Amino acid sequence: MWLAVLLLLSIVFIIVSTARYGLHPFLALLLAAFGYGILSDKMSLKELVEAVNGGFGDTVGRIGIVILAGAVIGTFLEKSGGARKLAERILAWVGYRNVPLAMGIIGYIVSIPVFCDSGYVILAPLAKALSRKAKASLAASAIALSLGLYATHTMVPPTPGPAGAASILQADLGLVILWGLLIALVSLAAGWLFAILVAARTPIEPGAEPEIPDVAAAASDGPSALKSLIPILLPIVLIVLKSLGDLKEYQPFGTGGWAQFVSFIGSPVVALLLGVFFAFLLPKKLTREMLSTTGWVGESVVAASIIIVVTACGGAFGEVLKKSGIADVITQQLGTGASTSTSLSIFLPFAIAAALKTAQGSSTVAMITTASVILPLLEPLGLGSATARALTVVAIGAGSMVVSHANDSYFWVVTGFSKMTVRQGYKLQTLGSLVQGCAAALAVWALSGIVL
Repeated sequence: MWLAVLLLLSIVFIIVSTARYGLHPFLALLLAAFGYGILSDKMSLKELVEAVNGGFGDTVGRIGIVILAGAVIGTFLEKSGGARKLAERILAWVGYRNVPLAMGIIGYIVSIPVFCDSGYVILAPLAKALSRKAKASLAASAIALSLGLYATHTMVPPTPGPAGAASILQADLGLVILWGLLIALVSLAAGWLFAILVAARTPIEPGAEPEIPDVAAAASDGPSALKSLIPILLPIVLIVLKSLGDLKEYQPFGTGGWAQFVSFIGSPVVALLLGVFFAFLLPKKLTREMLSTTGWVGESVVAASIIIVVTACGGAFGEVLKKSGIADVITQQLGTGASTSTSLSIFLPFAIAAALKTAQGSSTVAMITTASVILPLLEPLGLGSATARALTVVAIGAGSMVVSHANDSYFWVVTGFSKMTVRQGYKLQTLGSLVQGCAAALAVWALSGIVL
């Protein structure tokens, strides 16, 4: 039982050190890895160092370029005006009377490569302008946008959190994207219903100031909607095609040269780099400054590097847990080993991620830490198959939404840009993220009963 107790103490240490004392997650995860490894007494000091180095390096090797490329795509989509152009097109399609639905769909698409905080800052003026035009409360459109952004931010790579969790759990990225998009749709629907049934009852005036007097005119300077969509959809389609091609029982592309080509362009690194190429076509004129260390690419690298380091430290912690033999301990405690009910097991990663998210605020840290903890437990919990690993990543993402409150920077972005009081923020953003996360968890549970 000492290893289980030590694991619990390690999680508590990560929560307290980051939430209460402001320690950077990079340090918290590394200290937890070394502390757990030393106190577990299951490996020599040399083996511990090798486990930390190996876990860190392997994780960076699997996911570093993917996160970097995703960050570059998001930055170019944001700064070129492509995100706003996409928003204008979706609004024309859905209709200006269905503002909450339109904002939710916009958030769902934009947040695949763009951080939800940045996405909200970009699109909040649009939500205000449309609410003013529809003479409706800002609360419904603001919360629909917030929860729409949250849905894919937590469950669909190449957003760093789910991408990092997939890397640590060695899950197929294509399967994670496939199931993540599906569960995120359920989550989006739950968020939209919450927005129109609950948030709409809270009166928040969008204000009279003309942040965006004409939506179409505001988007006219950006690239076309189709051009803006290509850097997002192309990598997703290629990665999913590769995952389908790797299914040995079906082999839809055969085993020859065509299959090898699909496997190459569908590998996450190549697919995301192709997305970067099309992102470079978004600005009216691509300049050297944009590609420099101080330009758009440089900003992307700086933003992504922090996430990569935190993810790699999570990988190091997970490797130490794996080498300590805690999986055998859990197997003995469960008594059933791999026969454990998957339908119940899938709730464990959700619960751990939700506890971490609520305690320390960061969805990304919650996902990375939970993936590290769950890694050695996959087989004992009956979650070792490719599909089960992918669904585990999505379950972790669902948990990382529960809940957004005062210790979450996104909470303050949403409340600040939508003119909510703190009390209204708890009533709408916090409760909305709870509803959305639980809906996603139930969807994962139902899906696991069908596909596992």
